Amino acid sequence: MIICSIYKSARKDEMYLYLDKRDQLTRVPEPLLEMFGKPHHVMDMPLTKDRKLARIDDTEKLLSDLKEKGYYLQMPPPKEDYMLDLYQERPETGVR
Repeated sequence: MIICSIYKSARKDEMYLYLDKRDQLTRVPEPLLEMFGKPHHVMDMPLTKDRKLARIDDTEKLLSDLKEKGYYLQMPPPKEDYMLDLYQERPETGVR
């Protein structure tokens, strides 16, 4: 078990960094922190390989990345196809 700290990106909606609470941000590469923006602490939680998380399918990968790299980056979910329709040209009107 590990105590995991979760941080939310200030620059990108729904982007999160998972870190070992003991290490905090010390093992996160500087270029990633620059891209991520100011990290906002969301919560700490105990984490085991059996723990189910809402948007992370492979908790073992998360734990492995925490151990090897010192962080796990959760990217935002892909935009739904219907959202793309809002920006595509509509043939009947010629409007975008």
